Amino acid sequence: MAANSETASPSITLYALQTCGHCKNIKQLLAARGLAFKTIYVDMLVGDERNDTMRLIKRINPSISFPTLQVGDRTIVGFKKEEIEKALDAENGG
Repeated sequence: MAANSETASPSITLYALQTCGHCKNIKQLLAARGLAFKTIYVDMLVGDERNDTMRLIKRINPSISFPTLQVGDRTIVGFKKEEIEKALDAENGG
């Protein structure tokens, strides 16, 4: 599987592309906060795994753009630092 688990957590998932600078920024933000999260590099997936993942992303982000970050039941598209931090704080009871 092309997923890179940083200490996998079902509550935070980053759908990313390996060459995406904004995706890297989100990973750095999450890591700096010491949070467990899962990164799925969509450009590394093939076959049914890629198709299933793309269908899932389309449900939460109809424009299918990257990065797409899921924090609990919230979806954040793009590197919107304040919005991401707000969602992380809410998810972690802060």
